[in-house]
Amino acid sequence: MAGLLVRRHHVLLVAWTVLWFFLVEPKGGFSWHYLRQGEQLLFSGQPDGGLSLYAHHPELQIGPVSLAAARLTAPFSPYTGQVIAEAVSSALGLVMLVLVGRTAALYYLGTGTNHRRLQQRVLIAGLAFIPMWVEVSVRFAHLDDVLALFFTALAAHALARGKPTQVAIFLALAVDSKPWAIAFAPLILALPRPSWLRTALWFCGLVAIAWLPFYLGNLDTMAAAKFTIPNQPASSLRWFGVTDPTTPWWDRPTQFALGLGLGSIAVWRGRWPAVVLLGANARVLLDPSVYTYYTASILLGTLLWDAVGQKRLVPWWSWIALASLYGGTLLLPSDPARGFVRLAFVVVSTAYVLLWPTQQTRRPRPPAEDQGQGSGRGQGHGSGRGRLGRRRERVLVGAGR
Repeated sequence: MAGLLVRRHHVLLVAWTVLWFFLVEPKGGFSWHYLRQGEQLLFSGQPDGGLSLYAHHPELQIGPVSLAAARLTAPFSPYTGQVIAEAVSSALGLVMLVLVGRTAALYYLGTGTNHRRLQQRVLIAGLAFIPMWVEVSVRFAHLDDVLALFFTALAAHALARGKPTQVAIFLALAVDSKPWAIAFAPLILALPRPSWLRTALWFCGLVAIAWLPFYLGNLDTMAAAKFTIPNQPASSLRWFGVTDPTTPWWDRPTQFALGLGLGSIAVWRGRWPAVVLLGANARVLLDPSVYTYYTASILLGTLLWDAVGQKRLVPWWSWIALASLYGGTLLLPSDPARGFVRLAFVVVSTAYVLLWPTQQTRRPRPPAEDQGQGSGRGQGHGSGRGRLGRRRERVLVGAGR
């Protein structure tokens, strides 16, 4: 019976994704040409390509991992490659829902959580998540944002499994796909303290491997960090009195610092499932632009919070985010009103996840390689055998698959 419910759960989400895909795809691929141009330049011998790519094209704020992934569509015509990328990106959204379900099941393993309710919670939150996921994956075809969020979901799952090296690898791949994903690095602090240094070194090393060659290949690559975009009237920045026509010089560093700081506070408060939401909030709060695909990162954050961070059956924050940030963009009549809604959502949701009493029970389990010196319960979990191992398998079948 549980297996049948899981299949129904997936069929519904797949059908919902397919529906949104076909609704949006005729007008999709808005930004795909940036990915296509970037991968062609990166793998070309042109003077403005290769390791000089970012020095000559600072507008391509796309990580090398994303450009390498876009290269896989090169054998196809531009339109066919675009549709393939959109379809694969949409499918990754479904994979992320499964990952979040399994992350929640692992996190609450042994706490007496009703896993059928957990599955329902992921389903209801997923119905809100998919429309915004299709926005980033199909309408804008931002493969870089898609990969950054996908790898972040993998990192959260690895964290729940107690795999510090995997956490580092996936977080590094997220940053190597899109630089703003650095805001999710505080997930490392949610690991047991003995793992911090090694995980941080893995993370920094893998980020350096991807980005350092461009800086060494052309020192003008540093200028790419100063690339600016218009400060749009609906931006939350306007409510802070920032009227600069383009990105202020302090904006990006402040954005990163705020995201890292809020995420670190969340971990310190025992609320690591809020890290992604807080990092995305910092981006939306301080970004001069107001593209709707930004909301996809918010929805991943609310999905993690609703599924892992609290035990309420109804995932209110996922639907509040969809209604306010996406619905507000479509329905509110003025730019200042839309900017105020963005500001209000960020402030209220940040205060809630950091300060509101929750039913958090514990931190993630120590990694398996650290459990040989731990308690008997830790050793049982690390081996995956015996009664606890069998129970874990049943939980994953009931809540993740």
